[in-house]
Amino acid sequence: MVDNKEYLLPSDIVRKRLIKVQVRTNPNYGKPPGERSVMELLSSGFINLDKPCGPTSHQVDAWVKEILRVDKVGHGGTLDPNATGVLPIAVGEATKVLQVLLLAGKEYVGVMRLHKDVDEKKIISVCKGFVGEIYQIPPLRSAVKRVRRKRRIYYLEVIQIIGRDVLFRVGCESGTYIRTLCVDIGKKLKSGAHLSELRRTRVGHLKEDDSVILQDVKDAVVFWKEEDDESFIREIIHPMEYMLDHLPKIIIRDSAVDALCHGANLALPGVVEVDSDIKKGDLVAVLTLKGEGVALMSTLMSTEEIIQKDKGICASPERVLMKKGTYPSIWKKT
Repeated sequence: MVDNKEYLLPSDIVRKRLIKVQVRTNPNYGKPPGERSVMELLSSGFINLDKPCGPTSHQVDAWVKEILRVDKVGHGGTLDPNATGVLPIAVGEATKVLQVLLLAGKEYVGVMRLHKDVDEKKIISVCKGFVGEIYQIPPLRSAVKRVRRKRRIYYLEVIQIIGRDVLFRVGCESGTYIRTLCVDIGKKLKSGAHLSELRRTRVGHLKEDDSVILQDVKDAVVFWKEEDDESFIREIIHPMEYMLDHLPKIIIRDSAVDALCHGANLALPGVVEVDSDIKKGDLVAVLTLKGEGVALMSTLMSTEEIIQKDKGICASPERVLMKKGTYPSIWKKT
């Protein structure tokens, strides 16, 4: 119904990696995420799950927890029981990273049913008018307080219209209620409307094409435990860092790692690489030279300042991701 074009979420921003200083990492400490054992993945891993229609997101958590036989599982972005699609599942310590997906943006494909016949051109025009900042009041059946909230719609494409059924694709900020969006569009059309089907197709870089179903998770565990075959489960459970893909990155030297694990600020001498287009106040992922997640931090300097300056504090901690002692302590404790 509309011209094909590229639809972008915040996670689609392309950044360049800038090198501040050339250093090497010590192979005796830490480990590249791709080399972690299955047990290490089970203690801090991530699954891009395709949620089926019917169960709640919390029920899916319980099933994954039972299949993997782990103590802690959590999901990012609840889907209604009748909705399907991408449901990020974090395992073990990786649950502390789920919050970063709130910044990634989400994409849905759904069917909106109009309550009266409306001209197709009017439908397309009104839908285009919802792109940008909108205000919503959460539906009656929601887990949050029903107050007016501002959300951003990145794109809203009408794919097909058959009678009163409108097939659409929408990219939006986390916390956007698609059911409410359809009701509001129906009010604008003066026809009334409701959401009849919904599937989440993306959460940031996590796409439905790369997702797995619950049976895949079960099969992978069986192959691993009964046939000593790790290949399948390694395709199912990814390192925690998989969820950090959409965040800007700062890479640090080995000697700075343990201090950050103890909650220290990041000083400029510890920085070796930094992504472009970082602004003061941005949430960044701080990684080792091996690609391991060390901490989530709030920047106190822009990319340009981090590259140009030699002294000062460039980021403050929001959440520590790595265990203390993974790298040697080469800092003075007070």
